[in-house]
Order: sequence, then C-alpha cells, then structure tokens
Amino acid sequence: MQNTVSGGDAKGEVLIADETNAEQRIDSFIASKMPPHVSRSRIQAIMRAGGVSVDGFQCTEPKTKLKGGETIQLDVPEAVDATPQPEAISLDIAFEDDHLIVINKSAGLVVHPGPGNWEGTLVNALLYHCGESLSGIGGVKRPGIVHRLDKDTSGLMVIAKTDVAHAGLSSQFADHGRTGPLERVYLALAWDYFERMAGTINAPLGRAPNNRLKRAVVREGTIDAREAITHFTVLKQAIKTESGGASATLVECRLETGRTHQIRVHLSHIGHPLVGDAAYGKHFQTKANTLSEKLQALIKSFNRQALHAKTLGFEHPVTREHLRFEANPPKDLQDLIDAFALKLRQ
Repeated sequence: MQNTVSGGDAKGEVLIADETNAEQRIDSFIASKMPPHVSRSRIQAIMRAGGVSVDGFQCTEPKTKLKGGETIQLDVPEAVDATPQPEAISLDIAFEDDHLIVINKSAGLVVHPGPGNWEGTLVNALLYHCGESLSGIGGVKRPGIVHRLDKDTSGLMVIAKTDVAHAGLSSQFADHGRTGPLERVYLALAWDYFERMAGTINAPLGRAPNNRLKRAVVREGTIDAREAITHFTVLKQAIKTESGGASATLVECRLETGRTHQIRVHLSHIGHPLVGDAAYGKHFQTKANTLSEKLQALIKSFNRQALHAKTLGFEHPVTREHLRFEANPPKDLQDLIDAFALKLRQ
C-alpha cells in the first residue's frame, strides 16, 4: 500500500514501485506521486541532498531507472533559512493570510536582493514581517516572488508564503489573465497628446542592442524576441497645443504579457514615453522646458518613471476566492497628475 500525500511537501513518505514502473526514471516516478506544487526539479534537489533511499540504500542520481517492486523512502528536509536577512522595513499591507500577502509597494523599494542592492529590499522586509509563517518555497524559508515591479514603480504586488500558493499564483501569472482570473492594471502618465482613445501595442521585446540593462522593441524572429502585448485606454489629457508645447496624458494600461519594462518600452515606442523615465524618455526632457516654471520644478523633483500598479485581481490559490485590490497613486505621482491639470477625454 502506498502512502498518500495531501498537504505540503512529503516528509517520511514511502512509495512502492510496481512492474509498470520498470525502466521509469526514479525522479519522474516520485514526482508523479507528489502534489502539483512539488516539482520534479525539487525532487532532484532532495535526491542530491540525500533525501531518497531505494530498498534501504541512498539514491542520489535522479536518472536511476526503476526495475519494479522497489520500496522508496522519501525524506524532505525542513526548510532552511534564506540567505537574505530579515529587516524591519515598513510595509503597506492590503491583505494577508496564511498563504499569501498583498502589498502596496512604495517607489524606490527594490523587490529582490542583487548586485548593489543586497539589503533594504522587499524580500528582506517580508522575511522580517512574515517570520515563521513562511513554510518554505522550494525548501527555503523565503517569500515566493511570482511577479515584480521595477524599483521606481509603485503599486500592488502579491507574494506567496507557501509552495502551494506559489504554484497556484505562478500558473495564473504565466497565463497573463488570458483564460484565467488574473487582472493587472497600471496608471501611466505619458508625454504628449494621444490621438486615439484606446489601442493595443503588439510589439516583441528583447535586449537593447547597446545596453544589456535596457529592453527594446525587436523584430520577430530575433533570438531573444518575446511576445509583448499592452492594451491602453486614455483617461485624462492636457489640452492639445498648436505651438508644439509639452502636454501629458493619463493612460490606463492592461498587460496581456508581463515582460521587463514592458509598459515603459511600449509607450516610448509609440512616441509617448513616461514622464520622468530617464531610461526610455530622455529625448523628451527638452519638452519640459516649454512648461511653467512651477511644473518644470515638479518634474525635476520627480526622479522616477510615472507608473503605478493600481489594480490587482486573482483567484486565491487555496480558498479559490476571487480577490481584487485597488491602490491610489502615491502623493508624488498624484501631485504631478494634478499639476498638469488633465481633463477627462471626451
């Protein structure tokens, strides 16, 4: 009789292979008996760490073929502490339960530790806030990041606390809301007057040829080209000027894909880079010189791209409840929008 698995990672499970499993790889066999959130790569890591034995002998090679009739012992190690250290950083929490947490990220907060930002990140803050409520993502006590916002983009993010939640959320984000309940809406303050009230930008993205840290619209078939689709709707605009002076437009963007810098690159590609975007809107900096001194000063003090993730909706991966959250723009962005005196587009 084979033990069954009903919850998180299996701990001390015994599996029995029969004759139908002959010639099957052992990692594949074990993965087939696990819950969906326990991946094959996770099983391989457990094997290499010495967590699998066959008929009483340790087996560390995932490619080992079964003969049929073996007794397999699976011992999943306890989740270990993550390398990033917990830090007491204030978080704006929109929702939290045992499985996930939704936060309204402030502009300037880096999501994940990396070169130049090993401390003071969202991950450090979540390790401190969540503490022992993190049951482990892939065997490590860490928050499960399923999507990211740029450092200088504010707004809503959902983070998994458990493997089950991580797997469920990851599948929704992989689908991009095309067939599932995922909803992501951004507010973007872009330069100039939009002739169309709404539209879709369907242009593949890849690495910029002269800067590996930037993205660019590339031709289909380019080696790193990835499909990227952004839907936009004009909300408010400044009055169109005959003199060619600067104006701005408040746009709502809905993502059908989730590529790095997607909205920033797409809007720049159609001639409407984000206000404050030094990476993709430098050629519009002189436009600001046509504005009032007060507005020029406000733009100069706004040292980030004018982008905010205002809406996030998804199905709770455990309770199956549909959750939807809204977050107003932070004060610096709202002040900039108000200063342009934008009007509803008729």
